[in-house]
Amino acid sequence: MKKLYIITALAIGLFILWVGTGSKSVDSVPTIAQTSLQFDIKVLLIENASKLSFRSTADYSIIDCKTTLVSGAIGISNFVNIAVESNSLLLGFRNTNARHVILKPNGEKPFAINDNHQYRGSLEIIINPDGKTFSVINNVSLEDYIKGVVASEMPSYWEAEALKAQAVAARTYVLYIKNRFGKNRNWDVKATQANQVYKGMRSETLRTNDAVDATAGMVLTSWQNDWQVFPAYYSSVCGGHTESSENVFGDSFETLRGVDCPWCRFNTKPSLFFWPDAIYDKKFVSDAILARYPALKELESIEKIEVSKQSIYSGLARTTSLKLLGTSGKTGFLRGEDLRLTVDPTGAKIQSTCCTIISLKKDILFISGKGFGHGVGLCQYGAREMATQGNNAKQILDFYYPGNRIKLLY
Repeated sequence: MKKLYIITALAIGLFILWVGTGSKSVDSVPTIAQTSLQFDIKVLLIENASKLSFRSTADYSIIDCKTTLVSGAIGISNFVNIAVESNSLLLGFRNTNARHVILKPNGEKPFAINDNHQYRGSLEIIINPDGKTFSVINNVSLEDYIKGVVASEMPSYWEAEALKAQAVAARTYVLYIKNRFGKNRNWDVKATQANQVYKGMRSETLRTNDAVDATAGMVLTSWQNDWQVFPAYYSSVCGGHTESSENVFGDSFETLRGVDCPWCRFNTKPSLFFWPDAIYDKKFVSDAILARYPALKELESIEKIEVSKQSIYSGLARTTSLKLLGTSGKTGFLRGEDLRLTVDPTGAKIQSTCCTIISLKKDILFISGKGFGHGVGLCQYGAREMATQGNNAKQILDFYYPGNRIKLLY
């Protein structure tokens, strides 16, 4: 028991050194877990693959997830092509007679898919219901996953405290999504902007890995769910004021209420802070919306789009809800962010909902745009500016997630 007290005291001391000196409230002291926990994340790399190459730098085990049968490595080069044949997985010339396998390199060695995309952990392959394609999933430890995220979501040359804040936010977000949705599907998160961008080892750098290591096990919690993790959203440029999560995603957390952000306007390029006008064919917009939201098909065709709700801030108006007028005479409603990503899934042209939407006879205009992303939670360019001006990671996180408490998981 004496040894446990020493370890706990040491962990708290290291945490205080990380957040900086000065008086601390009780809320700033992390909860120390009594035992170290291993969290694994299942990352969906490819949803509908018809073929895939796998290469390991070491021998690897092939595990049939139905029978838990384990066989040795195949092939001297540790390279194999994966495909589907007769509704089972084909590894090279060998039919596994299995629909669900895991390829696990021995000795925790990395592996590569499609020749040059390197990952840690193991590779899980599951044939989809169509019997012709398969899902490609990377099973990876939480910390290794975060290393692949931070380097993909924030430039490695940015200030260290901003990188640390990004690491804590990303770790918090993935655990929330895993706990809420992972039990009902074969994977926890996608490797794209649908969740967090994850590129595996090929994106890692020493600076971003250092930021992850310096914050290992640290997550943000909210009093609203008994000091458990919440969806710590973040976006590139909020445009001057972050948005409450309830207005964008429908979930309400005090730690995700909007705050005035004076920071991002200082270091964001004008071309990113103010985005160029975008124009879309009205029929294309209508078809895209009705295809994605079948409940709106009673509109027949969307004739006009009007703003239903907006968040008005000083110098900024963010559309949170839109009214759709159909040729059938009926109306429907859609969240602003849902419209944006339906019309422009990449988010590269309609960069935010901080814009004016105009319905013309044949086109829909998105003009006077400001900011980049959904605007909820941490503003990445704002975090960078805060770090530049001397704020540490905890101060950045406290600013963008008001009322949070940091918890140390392990």
